[in-house]
Amino acid sequence: MRIGKILGIVAIVSLVTSCASYYETVMRSTDVDLKYKAAFDYYNQGKYRRSAELFESLILLMQGLPQEDTVQYYTALSNYKMRDYVTAESNFDKFVNVFPRSPFTEDAKFLRIKCLYESTYRYELDQTPTRKAMTVIGEFMYENPASSHYDECNAMISEFKERLDRKSFESAKLYYTIEDYQAAHYALKNVLKENADNIYREDVLYYTALASYKYALNSIFEKQRERYLTFIDDYYNFIGEYPESRKRKELDAYYEKAISFTKKDEPRSESEAAELTKEQMREMERLNKKAMKEVKKSAKIKEESK
Repeated sequence: MRIGKILGIVAIVSLVTSCASYYETVMRSTDVDLKYKAAFDYYNQGKYRRSAELFESLILLMQGLPQEDTVQYYTALSNYKMRDYVTAESNFDKFVNVFPRSPFTEDAKFLRIKCLYESTYRYELDQTPTRKAMTVIGEFMYENPASSHYDECNAMISEFKERLDRKSFESAKLYYTIEDYQAAHYALKNVLKENADNIYREDVLYYTALASYKYALNSIFEKQRERYLTFIDDYYNFIGEYPESRKRKELDAYYEKAISFTKKDEPRSESEAAELTKEQMREMERLNKKAMKEVKKSAKIKEESK
């Protein structure tokens, strides 16, 4: 039994060695036909690294021959199949520029798009690759309106738009999360200045109103009336567009308090004044507790690092 296992291992090692030797022999060979056939054999077997290397070694040898575009296309395709999207994208881009009338050109353009798509990042990260991909997709759709890939390109564009809209909204909302309400209000306003059709428009308007209310609430008394009036404007902007929103109830309550505060020409009841003062005290107490937690956390980290 042990001898049989040893013979089996020897056979496998011999097979692997012979395969490697064949590949190395083909790579060193100047026989173009042998290399061409071997490259396709490896490609069809799913051995894309070897097919990519063989096709690449044929590029110079095939210059001016009818198979030149095939060799360059399959070089790119092998890299794509290996998921080396950066190299494949460069290959496809070069192919399209060198062979604009090849029967492979439309597929090469689309596969370049797929490479760019695979090289983009989730919304929290840098979206420069996303914008590049959108530009290339837009050009492809304009030049190939009847392409079988048109609908897939459209879906990618929609996904990218959603990603960019979310990136813009979440970046602005971060100021609200860290309770810098003045910066949050400014940043959220800019989101819609830059793109009024942001798909998170309802959320942007909602957090804009929340930010202006919290900013007014935490302001010194002399500044509060003016800042509550800003909130009231933001409130009307929100309910004007989304009167049936589930978020409205919360803003309605803040609106009543803001209106009560800004009635300077009418005597305000003691209960209304007291309620506003209580809310300010609750907010200040919450912020103080949060600050104390951060101080304790920082002290603990310093103690542990000693």
